[in-house]
Amino acid sequence: MDFTPQELERLIEKAIELKTMWQQGDPYSPLKNRTLAMIFDKSSTRTRVSFEVGMTQLGGHALFLSPDDTQLGRGEPVEDSARVISRMADAIMIRTFEHAMVEKFAQYSQVPVINALTDDYHPCQLLADVMTYVELRGSIKGAQVTWVGDGNNMCHSWMNAARQFDFQLKIACPEGYEPNAQLLAELGDRVAIIHDPKEASKNSDIVVTDVWASMGQEAEQKRREKDFAGYQVNSELMAQANDDALFMHCLPAHRGEEVSEKVLEGKQSVVWQEAENRLHAQKALLVLLLVDQLPDIQ
Repeated sequence: MDFTPQELERLIEKAIELKTMWQQGDPYSPLKNRTLAMIFDKSSTRTRVSFEVGMTQLGGHALFLSPDDTQLGRGEPVEDSARVISRMADAIMIRTFEHAMVEKFAQYSQVPVINALTDDYHPCQLLADVMTYVELRGSIKGAQVTWVGDGNNMCHSWMNAARQFDFQLKIACPEGYEPNAQLLAELGDRVAIIHDPKEASKNSDIVVTDVWASMGQEAEQKRREKDFAGYQVNSELMAQANDDALFMHCLPAHRGEEVSEKVLEGKQSVVWQEAENRLHAQKALLVLLLVDQLPDIQ
């Protein structure tokens, strides 16, 4: 939400360009001698690998910091760590629980701070998701997207994306698992809650879901399995969407729970391309933040 829709469209274009260049073996190293500090309070596969590899491909360096490695994990105030780390690193990426922690860190940082997932939002994933749709179908403007599952951080980021990229979002969730009410009110007619997942999936260009119990909610797994019964994305549900609809999932997936094996491994699934695109979308983001623009590089 810190970027304009025009900046985001340019970022997606640049991400696709950077991906093509990498596949063709064309070197591009605008971040030589630049360092990204990566703070992880939550475990990760795609986020760590994509940011670390991305900085390497751009000629820079990524520094992995866990709570066990830093004074943050021993009680140093966030604002103190922010002022110290930002005097040494060129950008900071944070994957944590409370969104307020990222906001406070950014308040005291001298360099850009990237939200690489909080309990409220996961914006970097949406850059990869939109990039994937644009690669396969063209502009996402005016598309119909259906979210099936919990009104969680991924759902919130899809809501923000609907506003920024100008598409319609239908959210199918059990009662009691709706997304943030204030965010829902801000979006007006851009987003609709439809509790019936089959009804919500009709005429959709994208069907997207996530795990029923996110990190930190493991104790709720059994209750959530019961509450989300009927919200699995399977062949029957996908049949309600458009014939060429894409299936997306941020991963990791629990096969047989929120998505069937057949859909996850089926022809409509683009989850592996989506995961790969985290790398290139975040490379474009890093260039934008550290070079201050998205220059023509061909």
